[in-house]
Parts: sequence; C-alpha cells; structure tokens
Amino acid sequence: MRFEIERKFLVVHDGWKAGVIGRQRLTDGLVGQFENGKVPVRLDDERAFLTVKGERQGLGRPEFEYEIPRADGEAMLRLVCDTCLIEKTRHRVLHGGLVWEVDVYNGALDGMILAEVELEHEAQAYAAPDWLGREVTADPRFRQSTLLRLSREAGRTVTLDEVLSAVL
Repeated sequence: MRFEIERKFLVVHDGWKAGVIGRQRLTDGLVGQFENGKVPVRLDDERAFLTVKGERQGLGRPEFEYEIPRADGEAMLRLVCDTCLIEKTRHRVLHGGLVWEVDVYNGALDGMILAEVELEHEAQAYAAPDWLGREVTADPRFRQSTLLRLSREAGRTVTLDEVLSAVL
C-alpha cells in the first residue's frame, strides 16, 4: 500500500513551462465513489490503471494502484464513465529538487491549470515556485469530481472565477 501525500495549488502564470522535463496526455474516469474515497480509471498514452483511493487523513490518503489491460481501461471509460471524463496534459516540472505536476485541463475543464507536488511526509519543506498561486489542497471546489459537476451543471466549461464563487 502506498500513502499519497500531496499539495495542490492554482497556477498564476506560465513560468512553469521553462522547467518542463516531460509530459503525457491523461484521461481519467470515475468508476465508483464511496463515502470516504473513490475508484478512478486512468489512461495515459500507452497504459491503463485502476486506483482505489481511501479516506483523506490530513494531506494524505491510502492509494492502491493497479495496471490493467489498456482495452479494459478504454472499455471502462466508454461504458461506465462516459459522462464524467477528465482530459488533461500533465507536465512534469523540476523545481527545488522536487517534481511538480502541472495539469492543463482540456474538454469539460478546458483552461483550468492546477499544480501538485507529492511529499514524503506532511511537514516536508519545499521551495514554492513563483508561478504557484493559492493553495487549494483542502478546497473541495478543486476536486476533479466537483469541477466536472460544476461544468455539467453549467452546460459548458466553467471559469476559475465561477469555481471560486461556487457554494458547495
């Protein structure tokens, strides 16, 4: 079992682009959600994964990730998750000895840009890049399921200002 500890931030300018060391296109779908966790499926350029994410405990949560046949992942997205797909390009950015993931969303969340960093422990110090904005780790408005719901309810892509003004 892996315990994922991450922090999530808004991105305020495109200075992150200078530090990109890799990128990949991702499509995520929600297979299931339960009271304290969720089960997403993810496709990257070549592989597919099914993940069970448990209840949040501070900045972290237990995570169980399994590679599955790509054809199975594609079928899950098509048959189970077709109304709640997340499409994004994940840019890996090296800064301060850590790899930051800058997600540039497409499709229903086009224009949304968020950055995450995974830490070894909650108290781990890190150098915040100048392109980071406000931290939204604990803000439920920035969970992918909430962003998709807001977009579906609006019938269009939602803006950052609309997300920030959303009342949950």
